Amino acid sequence: MKFITNIWNNLKEQPVLSGVSVTGTALAIFLIMVVVMLYEVKVVPFAPESNRERLLYADYGSIYSIKDGPDWNSNGGQSEASLKKLYKGLESAEAVSIYLAWLESAPASLPGQPSVSVDMRACDADFFKAFNYSFIHGVPFSESDFESGIKKAVITEGLARKLFGRTDVVGEEIRLSRVPYVVSGVVKNVSTLATKAYADAWIPYSTTAQAKQVWNTHMGSLSAVILAKEGVELAEVQEECGRLFDKYNDEIEPTGWKFIRRDRPYDQETEAVGPWANEKPDVGADRRERITLLMILLLVPAINLSSMTHSRLRQRRAEIGVKRAFGATRMSIVRDILTENMIVTLAAGVIGFLLSVAFAYLFSAELFTRSNLILANEPKIEMSILIHMSTFVWVLLFCFLLNVLSTGIPAWQAARVNVVNAIKG
Repeated sequence: MKFITNIWNNLKEQPVLSGVSVTGTALAIFLIMVVVMLYEVKVVPFAPESNRERLLYADYGSIYSIKDGPDWNSNGGQSEASLKKLYKGLESAEAVSIYLAWLESAPASLPGQPSVSVDMRACDADFFKAFNYSFIHGVPFSESDFESGIKKAVITEGLARKLFGRTDVVGEEIRLSRVPYVVSGVVKNVSTLATKAYADAWIPYSTTAQAKQVWNTHMGSLSAVILAKEGVELAEVQEECGRLFDKYNDEIEPTGWKFIRRDRPYDQETEAVGPWANEKPDVGADRRERITLLMILLLVPAINLSSMTHSRLRQRRAEIGVKRAFGATRMSIVRDILTENMIVTLAAGVIGFLLSVAFAYLFSAELFTRSNLILANEPKIEMSILIHMSTFVWVLLFCFLLNVLSTGIPAWQAARVNVVNAIKG
């Protein structure tokens, strides 16, 4: 407690320098944590995408005419027939789901009542195996429902309350895009940060016209997600996908077409890096850019804070000289200065972290919505998604690095000061 009191007294003796140091540290941690959060929400697991480390995505396909060559290729969704051949037979997968490649903004209503705009996803029954939704009422539509084209829907509790004023609505009829569907299940609301699992309503794609749109029998409007079996490495799944890919290309070669794989399907990080279909995402380049940005955000404030720390320590030369005179070693002086500044840095880091969380929450629409994703609703952000144990680890790591970078050299210089000259001031 005495150590903390001494730190507080030292800060009060130099209020301007102390205030600037704390503010600069908080601002640095704030900017760094915004960058970290922007990355983490794309890759860290959270419900219903709790198994992100086991998921692989085949959002799009790339195909070319053998006559024209691979330079003239087309990219986009794939047909149901192609996806079944490429992924449904995977032995290393626990579940493979096929779904419409895009969210559809649709009107949802009850007969005779005004409609509300919702984000609707058309998928198959395995979609609810790939993603772990929390059902509060009912169950998802079954495989037999899907195969039969029965119009059943799963909706969120938020949509249930908007339409019915309650959540226990299993068996009730609603209209989605003016088509009647019977509610088979109600799930907890899903954050828009779950870019694949998010929707307000889920319907069988076998009941939609869009899913049946195909051209040259190979391309269409569908995507696939793969959940690897427990204990199976994603590399093993991708290797098996490669074999099925080559086999399928041999099958369709007589039709005059060939697929370009571009190393699909992609893991969570690769999928988050590049949402476009016409090129393979460059994960390495993205990591280098992120590391460079973090280094700049660390080094620039560290250099500025270093000069301020040096100024503060110069005003404490007499104190340091007395400690040396009473037998304190240089290393103990350095350790004490680093410890003192670490406590101040942590306090400022907590302020910066809280500011970053508040900023991310308030400006979620601008920060977390993909430029190519159009939603009927504003992004839905939960604090539990923004804050993970790994987030706190990042805060501690960056506070430690910032402390060492900004205080290390001034502390060493202060510890080497001549004892007599230091006491004289």
